[in-house]
Formats: sequence, C-alpha cells, structure tokens
Amino acid sequence: MKQNILQIFICFLLFFVLTAQRTDNSNTQKNPFDAGECTCKGISLKGKVKIVSSFPDFKVKIVNSFPNLKVKTVKAFPKKCGEWQLVESFPDFTVQFVDAFPDFTIQFVEDFPGTK
Repeated sequence: MKQNILQIFICFLLFFVLTAQRTDNSNTQKNPFDAGECTCKGISLKGKVKIVSSFPDFKVKIVNSFPNLKVKTVKAFPKKCGEWQLVESFPDFTVQFVDAFPDFTIQFVEDFPGTK
C-alpha cells in the first residue's frame, strides 16, 4: 500500500516538474526580444541591416508610439543600440516589415536610438 502511494506521489511530482519546465521554455520562445541586452534571438540590434520581403531574421512592425526599439538610420559606423545602416549586401541581419505578429516593434527617430 505504501509503495503504491509513493509511486503515485512521484508520478504527480514528475508531471508538475515537467509541466513547469515546458511552460518556461514556451515563454522564452514567445518573446525573443531582450531590451536590456538590445538583442532579439541572440542577435545584436545594431549594425548593417538589409530589408527583405521573405525569409528575414526578424519580422518588425513600425509604430508611432511605445516601440520596443527606437531606430536611427546612419550612413556609416552603426555602433550603438538601435543604429542601423541600411545596406544591400553583407548585412549583419535582415528585417521584414509586417503588420501583424512581429518579433518586435520599432519607431524611426532622428535622435536617441535604443531601447529606453
């Protein structure tokens, strides 16, 4: 009798542990944007960017207020978070502009790019 109760308890314990781990993994997959590190999916959000219509690294929505990232386009040396140099070849990452289900949102600005 004690063995049956112990086996049932262990089964419930394993079920709850595995369910909690699965929930944690799904949350990190749903929100790949990290404002503190200025990254998305582990890729730094500064540098040379190519705009594509298919197979992007990131799907991005342009908004007018409350963006995840403020982007300033520069001619050369995109060194700070949110500074993008638009290029046609040899990009650091690619983006596709979408209206729904973006990886993160951006707002184009003239000054103070970044996540804050």
